[in-house]
Amino acid sequence: MIFLLSLVVFLFAFSSSKNKQRAITKPQVKFIGDNNLFITNETVSKLLIQNSKGAKNVHKETLVLNELENALKSNPMIKAAEVYVAVNGILSAEIEQKTPIARVSTNASYYIDDEGLYMPLSNNYSVRVPLVTGYIEKNNLKNVYKVALKISEDNFLKKNVIEIHQSANKKIHLKLRQCKFLVQLGHVSFLDKKINNLKAFYKKSQKEKTLNNYSKVNLQFENQVVCTKI
Repeated sequence: MIFLLSLVVFLFAFSSSKNKQRAITKPQVKFIGDNNLFITNETVSKLLIQNSKGAKNVHKETLVLNELENALKSNPMIKAAEVYVAVNGILSAEIEQKTPIARVSTNASYYIDDEGLYMPLSNNYSVRVPLVTGYIEKNNLKNVYKVALKISEDNFLKKNVIEIHQSANKKIHLKLRQCKFLVQLGHVSFLDKKINNLKAFYKKSQKEKTLNNYSKVNLQFENQVVCTKI
């Protein structure tokens, strides 16, 4: 019995030692969630290989997985990353990409993601989201992010809003698909109430076929929709 127990311990220790010494093979990459790839499989593999000093020739015991994960998450396209090594020596990474909800188009072009953070444009894929124009500061996206997030979560807005414009005094205007009028939201306070007023106006005007009779729809007044006719 003692001999059998000793043998099991020896085999476990031997297997564990061999496992640590096993060389890492070519990385395998899996993307979680949306299939639209802003960053390619090849780019992620290259990041892994560069940061593990040549993953094909590195032993498992020399890898620091947290460092590899942090290297991946430093890429502005990546929201989250998990890196692990299987028993057979395969280095694997599960990647969650950032989700863009608006695209800034000023003197610089980039996305705003669903956490209000900067996200660069991708050479691999372009997503259709509302444009953001006007006076935009990369380090102060709070107002346009609040509006963009509301649009991304609302089916009516997602279908109809094509542009978010911020003026120098931080007031917000919207442009709608196939509509001539400009929607004047003003400041982002009471945003839900303003959007509900816009929906009510749109539904009524669409039914009456008068949507194209206006040049401006002003939502800045409490419980009112003030329209300017063409």
